[in-house]
Formats: sequence, C-alpha cells, structure tokens
Amino acid sequence: MLNQNDLEKIKKETQRFFEEMNFDMGTKIEIKQTKENAVSLNLTTAEPQILIGKDGQTLMDIQHLLKRILGKILYKEDDGTEEHIFIDFDINNYKERKIEYLKELANGLANEVVLTKKEKILNPMSSYERRIIHLELSERKDVETKSIGEEPMRKVAITPLTN
Repeated sequence: MLNQNDLEKIKKETQRFFEEMNFDMGTKIEIKQTKENAVSLNLTTAEPQILIGKDGQTLMDIQHLLKRILGKILYKEDDGTEEHIFIDFDINNYKERKIEYLKELANGLANEVVLTKKEKILNPMSSYERRIIHLELSERKDVETKSIGEEPMRKVAITPLTN
C-alpha cells in the first residue's frame, strides 16, 4: 500500500525524470492514488504533442519507463519481495479524451451496423484501444465485436447479431 511519503517520492522522481530529459515543463504534475498500488499521474504542459507522440506511442513509452523507474525506487528487491506499482500516466488528459472518443466511435458504428445489418471494420488499433471498443460494446445484445488480423495491423470488427 502506498503512503503519503511514497506519493511524494513518485512526484519528485517524475519531476526529476522530465528535468533529466531537458524538458522544460513549466507546468505541473497532478498525482492521485487510485487503488492500493496504483497511481494516476497527469502532466499539464503547453506543448503536449512532443510527449504524446503519434497515436500516443511516446506517452505509452514514457509510462512504461516511469513504471520501471518508480518501481525500483519504491520497492527494494534485496529483501526477496518485489511488489508492483501500476502507473497511469497522462498528458493534458489525452488518454481520457481518447477513451471518450473511442467510446463514441464504437457506439456510433454499432448503431450503424444495427441499421444497415452490415459488418464494420475499424482501422488498425493498439490492443489498449481495441480493448476499450470491446468493453464499450460488450453489454449490447444487438452487436458483437472481435479482433481480426495480425499485429500491428489488428482491427476490430463490429458485426450485427440476429435474433
């Protein structure tokens, strides 16, 4: 379980990470504990696109690096027990907006599939994005989703269900 001291370490090390990258944040980092060993970090900056990258890939890479760095700082492996920390890193709420966009896209296309009775195949997406589509439509009784193709070109297919 993370305590207040751990949260301060996380914030300090995250700030240091961006300073070491010579990235002049000129902004702030918001941190909040979401679950027992899970932390949400949101960086607010004037130039988010540099850190977000194409389709959020740089953002995901930074999240992975932060998880590794912070995990080593917070949990010492020398006592034989290694705990894990989950870091959800975001920049200017990019992920939050992307999730909302994907949910709206999924429902809009699902409605179209129901009306036209024709399958819709989305553009290639990351596994994270495909999961959002699948979860959003999982409760619907009029369509089903499946992932098709091979990485990195996997797509979601939305098909109508016949009653």
